[in-house]
This record gives sequence, structure tokens and C-alpha cells, in this order.
Amino acid sequence: MSGQGSPDLGEVDPAWSGMRVAVVSASWHTRVVDGLRAGAARVADRAGVVSSEFVAPGSFELPVLAHHAAASGRFDAVVALGVVIRGGTPHFDYVCSAATDGLTRVALDHGIAVGFGLLTCDTEEQALDRAGLDGSREDKGAEAMVSALRAARTIRDIQAG
Repeated sequence: MSGQGSPDLGEVDPAWSGMRVAVVSASWHTRVVDGLRAGAARVADRAGVVSSEFVAPGSFELPVLAHHAAASGRFDAVVALGVVIRGGTPHFDYVCSAATDGLTRVALDHGIAVGFGLLTCDTEEQALDRAGLDGSREDKGAEAMVSALRAARTIRDIQAG
């Protein structure tokens, strides 16, 4: 785990205030995902962002929830949060690939910023270390929210000319 190059979570762009963000999160590995949600919520609160939360059965279903949030036209960005931990079968590879490809497709098909907060870890310890919990070295939920807000702002700037 590098942590190198992660966004400065202390910076808040005044243009983020009032943005609307859909936070879609998986229901598996609740301790980790609760930490990711809390990190995203801290950034949203600090930035004056209006966020709505939607819970998917698992990480595989994140893209379909993100798709419907984007298609609704109600949101400036979507933040997807979840964790997949490697096991002894190819399930890990299939779920990670499908969720990643699906979230990329949502961003491109709808032209919306999608913050990628899906942890793909070999162990639960790695996931906990990225979850933004007390003792964690990283806060990937906060980083996903910051990334989505920065991209949404840039999209607005591009569209405004």
C-alpha cells in the first residue's frame, strides 16, 4: 500500500457546496464499508455536499445502482463504496472485474463523475487499513468522495466553456 499521490483531504473547493452526490455502497464486510461511508460523509459534510445513500446487496451490484443514480439526472456525481477480499476461488477476479468495468461504463455512458471506493484486497487486514477507521493508514471513502467532487467540478468547467 503506497498512499502516495492521494488527494489532500483537507482541501475543500467552495464550488462543491450544494453538489448532489449519490453514494452507493455494498452490504458485505460492514465494518470496512461503514468506515468507507463515514469517510465519504465527512468530506461531504465539510464541503456542503448533499448526499443520498443507497445500499447494494454486494459489490457486484454497485454498477447497476450507480447507473440508475446517474440516469435519474438528480446527481452531479456518484461514489461507489465496497470491498472484495480474495478467497480461494476465481470469484474475486470476476466480481472485481465486473464491478470495475461496470462503474467505468456508468461514468462514460452518462458523462458523470464516479468516485471509485471499491477496495480489492488480499486480506481483511488490508481492507481495514484502507477503511478510514481508527488506526487505518488510509481513508479510501474520503478519497473517493474528493475524487468524485473534483471530477464533477472539472466536468462543469468543461461544459461551461
